[in-house]
Amino acid sequence: MATVEVTFTPLPVNVRTARLIATAVARRSGVAGSLLDEVRLAVGEACSRAVEAHLRHCPAEPIRVSLTDDGEQFEVVVTDAVPDAGHAEAGLPAGFGGDFAALDGEVPVRLPDGVGLAVIAGLADDVRVTAVGPGTSVTMSWKRRAE
Repeated sequence: MATVEVTFTPLPVNVRTARLIATAVARRSGVAGSLLDEVRLAVGEACSRAVEAHLRHCPAEPIRVSLTDDGEQFEVVVTDAVPDAGHAEAGLPAGFGGDFAALDGEVPVRLPDGVGLAVIAGLADDVRVTAVGPGTSVTMSWKRRAE
């Protein structure tokens, strides 16, 4: 299982770099070419959400991106360091944790503009949003598919 970890300062310009790295690692990991745009867009949405939250609440803290290939699926985890209070201000539930599927119609949650989680859910095979320390992790994964 190969893992690449990247941290970056929360600046919008760094989202592009994170997307490029994710696409390159996905390609080298053998992810089908037909999925590369989905990986790029989903990682961009997750990183943009993290940058926006960091700029409001903890601009000195880095954002972490972990990319893992286990041979059967490719997984990307984007982790912010925004305290729960910052997520509550954005209209998200305290803890902002749990399975993203539970947010899809089962629990009434108003997702504010720019969060991008609905877009991510449409691009990745599996999406999980969990509380991690003071922040939140968005975990996205894609199963291997033949081209």
